[in-house]
Amino acid sequence: MSGSGEFDYIRTRLAPLSLGLPGAAALTDDGAILTPPEGCEWAVTADTLIEGRHFPHDEDPALAARKALRANLSDLASMGADPHAYMACVVWPEAGREARMSGFADGLALDQDSFGVHLAGGDTTSAPGPWMISITAFGAVPIGQAVRRSGAQPGDQVLVTGTIGDAGLGLKARQGGYAPPDADATFLAQRFTLPEPRCALSGLVRQYAHAAIDVSDGLLADARHIADASCCTVELNLDAIPLSDSARHWLAQQPDRSQALLELASSGDDYELVLTVSVDAAPDFIAAASRLGVAVTCMGEVTSRRDSDGDLIVRADGAPIAPSSFGFTHF
Repeated sequence: MSGSGEFDYIRTRLAPLSLGLPGAAALTDDGAILTPPEGCEWAVTADTLIEGRHFPHDEDPALAARKALRANLSDLASMGADPHAYMACVVWPEAGREARMSGFADGLALDQDSFGVHLAGGDTTSAPGPWMISITAFGAVPIGQAVRRSGAQPGDQVLVTGTIGDAGLGLKARQGGYAPPDADATFLAQRFTLPEPRCALSGLVRQYAHAAIDVSDGLLADARHIADASCCTVELNLDAIPLSDSARHWLAQQPDRSQALLELASSGDDYELVLTVSVDAAPDFIAAASRLGVAVTCMGEVTSRRDSDGDLIVRADGAPIAPSSFGFTHF
């Protein structure tokens, strides 16, 4: 943006999002001064969402803003960090900019109330190209207790929160590749446009998980990230994949069940968590998550240590299968 319009927007729509975070100084300084709560350190993550790549060109601006923020909060949850603040950098397209600006701020305001975070700063500009939203989020985690991808241990069970594949089916329906019944269409569309980061489980992740990651690129891809970072073999049983009723309806229509399960397990944007937890602690984690309203399913185990890169073994109908794709990649 140029002229006074940019600064008016920051003052009237974005600065109010920083209220409650003193270090943000109502977005009047060149940067924020943030101090983690006593005894904590920051977990910091960043994601960029691009119109036409991560969300459709005709997306509601409020939903685009909320998805961008929630994608980052999901990363924090996987590390056992509690959301605290975020920064937003936005490249507005020159065509249609005004139509997006109000809804964008409204969407952020809604999710700030839901997740207890505040805007700490960022940047706004415009360009001829697509709309781009880049969020950097800060989460507080007790010193030394952040959960990484690299901590999986042989004998751990592989646990998955929620259901898998809904967002991929929602995108497929949006693109015209699947025509679900109305009730399924509504559910799947929401799972794609408005994921639910598992922030409520952050404390349990710290308490129980040896390794964790959120499902953004696809269950198979992200489970393999844990295997590689931990130098372990991870085995997944697709027959145990947690599915919503809507995903089961789609699965029942597919001619090749194993390939359909692979498709669900390699679609991204679920923003669920994949964790490895000791076999003794897994029932306690599952029970504690259930009390918080989150279903957790055991899908496999960590079977052995490796000398270098990890390995992911995938089974369906009791037999190993070789995926043609593990999930989404930008390159």
